[in-house]
Amino acid sequence: MQTAPNTLKGKTLFITGASRGIGLAIAKRAAADGANIVIVAKTTETNPKLPGTIYSAAAEIEAAGGRALPLAVDIRDEAAVLEAVAKAVETFGGIDILVNNASAISLTNTEATPMKRFDLMHGVNARGTYLCTMACLPELKKSAEAGRNPQVLTMSPPLTMQTHWFQPHTAYTMAKYGMSMCTLGHAGEFKRHGISVNSLWPRTAVATAAMQMIPGMDVALCRTPEIMADAAYFVLTDTSGATGNFYIDDAVLAAHGVTDFDRYAVTPGNRNFLPDLFLD
Repeated sequence: MQTAPNTLKGKTLFITGASRGIGLAIAKRAAADGANIVIVAKTTETNPKLPGTIYSAAAEIEAAGGRALPLAVDIRDEAAVLEAVAKAVETFGGIDILVNNASAISLTNTEATPMKRFDLMHGVNARGTYLCTMACLPELKKSAEAGRNPQVLTMSPPLTMQTHWFQPHTAYTMAKYGMSMCTLGHAGEFKRHGISVNSLWPRTAVATAAMQMIPGMDVALCRTPEIMADAAYFVLTDTSGATGNFYIDDAVLAAHGVTDFDRYAVTPGNRNFLPDLFLD
């Protein structure tokens, strides 16, 4: 990777699922450079079980130094996504970076996964990623023509086609791998346009509101979303044109000289982290 200083200053990032968790952490890290953040998420009213709305996220992003455009969007809705892109262009003049972060999860086996849940995961994860990428593509092309280093970064794992990653939760694995297949295909398809397309995935479980809702999940053994935000920052400021990669958060940080990972531990001093899925 080749990193240029302050490359996110003045850039416009279209981030799905940016009202909380990893999406919000990435947004705030970019905002510290003075970036414009389009917050694409559904939550408009406070929920005690899922703290954070598009409006509270906008306040945090602006406090961090960025400009925010909060948009209530269900990324399964094509018309809503296209309207969000149009509003982003109207407000900020274009889109330079798409972060496909929104995701639905259910770590359930086939008998415990009704089709309604199957459709939700595939609609948000695979279809939502594809739709947002397609909708942002014309603006990403314009960004490339202007020499602004456009990128698509998707929060999805390396494609490891092993039975043990499908067996416990076939529907979720299929949906999550659908996001990764978008990375694989779009990296090749968009390379001629000068658009980099990569994925980023955590080595360990990350303490997000969604993870806390999974039975048996001990967030004390997780890392904070900031580890993904810092890794994403290095990827998004890379000027080498690298594309088609499935990056792992701590490997990206280590490659940039980060050796202190204690700052990311939910429990200070913990060394016994829960491993994330899909990494052999």
